[in-house]
Amino acid sequence: GSHEYIELAFVLTFLSGLIQFTMGVARLGALVNFVSNSVIVGFTAGASVLIITSQMKNVLGIMPERGLGFAKTWMYFAEHIQEADWHLVVIAGVTLLSAILFKKLTRYVSWLPHLLLAMIVGSLVAYYFMHYKGIEGIALVGKLPSKLPTFHFPAITAENAKMLFPNAFAVALLGLIQAVAIARSIAVKSKQALNSSQEFIGEGLSNIVGSMMQCYASSGSFTRSGINYDAGAKTPMSAIFAAISLALIVLLVAPLTAYLPIASMAGVILLVGYNLIDFKLIKEYASTSKPELGVLITTALASLFLELQFAIYLGVILSLGLYLKRTSRPRMVTLAPNRNMPGRHMQNTALYDLPECPQLTILRIDGSLFFGAVEHVSQKLGELLKDGRKRVLILGHGINFIDVSGAQMLVNEARKYRDSGGALYLTGLKLKVREMLKAGHYDLAFGRENIFVNKESAIEAIYSRLDKDICRQCEVRIFRECENEFGPAKENNV
Repeated sequence: GSHEYIELAFVLTFLSGLIQFTMGVARLGALVNFVSNSVIVGFTAGASVLIITSQMKNVLGIMPERGLGFAKTWMYFAEHIQEADWHLVVIAGVTLLSAILFKKLTRYVSWLPHLLLAMIVGSLVAYYFMHYKGIEGIALVGKLPSKLPTFHFPAITAENAKMLFPNAFAVALLGLIQAVAIARSIAVKSKQALNSSQEFIGEGLSNIVGSMMQCYASSGSFTRSGINYDAGAKTPMSAIFAAISLALIVLLVAPLTAYLPIASMAGVILLVGYNLIDFKLIKEYASTSKPELGVLITTALASLFLELQFAIYLGVILSLGLYLKRTSRPRMVTLAPNRNMPGRHMQNTALYDLPECPQLTILRIDGSLFFGAVEHVSQKLGELLKDGRKRVLILGHGINFIDVSGAQMLVNEARKYRDSGGALYLTGLKLKVREMLKAGHYDLAFGRENIFVNKESAIEAIYSRLDKDICRQCEVRIFRECENEFGPAKENNV
């Protein structure tokens, strides 16, 4: 492009870095918490397959047209496989196998640079083919220019900053999404804690300084990060040492790169791409959570057939949809005292085949009562009322949060139960839930006399309101109050 075009590219880089830095300082890194691990694992797997695909042309010596896409690229390889240069395949294969072998040796010699040694072995194989077998057409990296970029501050003006800001914002977001996705995928494998806001700051500073050294906007690289991790990097200082080493290579030994075959580099990258796929975690999702496995697979496929950033967007949308589906259907379990355990130890009636009181149903709700869960909870309470369960005690210690819609639902359901001659009761509510009900006067509308601190006081009070004629004829008598007043049932009560 023209000088003006290149200058605007530097301005764009500076602005995108400034946006990223500002977002990091504002602690907006918490936004990436909405990207679930299943999305990260799927995104990483898809990106790894793309990395492998991108290197197959260097392994086979078959050069498909640019921009063919994942599927068409592999179709092109299949159609032109007879044109493959098997000398390149041998070089890449020997490099790959050497890397695996040297990696095993790092168990005994931890400092062994297995990837570098593997490329040296691949280079020796290429040298043999070229100088002893007379094989031509083996592409080499070539000599690098022996100079570093010079300092140049971007020509920023109010006019071009205003013009480029929307594009800079888009570049900043895409760069952050990709960088954090890569960082989280590596963190999953390395078991390290990730500070997303610090990642924002780091990438922002990188682009700000890079714009002054004639660099275009950059982000994290799966290939670069994968090689870094596979080489044994433990801290961010590895990137500093890598940059210093690269500068020394450019200044001192740049001519040596002329002898490095591209196929050898491709062999190393194939191994790195394979190692980035977390097969163990994928198996865990397959055996424990089919919905999350679905999100993982969808994200991986989207990474192959869509732009990478859209794959992340799709994965996030699916993850949030899955989360909303789960939270909109809180678990509701009918409980009863277990006669074989001391105190009022409540257990699942269906799971432990426990008898229930014919006049009082005890229901535990595990989940938040928010607008998305209102319909599900209301439907369950309505079914109980329709079945003749006119008194229901809700154990609320599993309710973490309640909003206005949830509070209004409880009030409406309590009114329905009162109109039918019964009552709805609450007990064991968390402090925040009680405070919310009190602040909106929902406790008054619900009936404060029906809200209890714990299940002990709740059952004692509710028992006094039950129909004693029914209690007298009852054969289960699951509460100790029944036994004290009417004698034991067929078995000892609690």
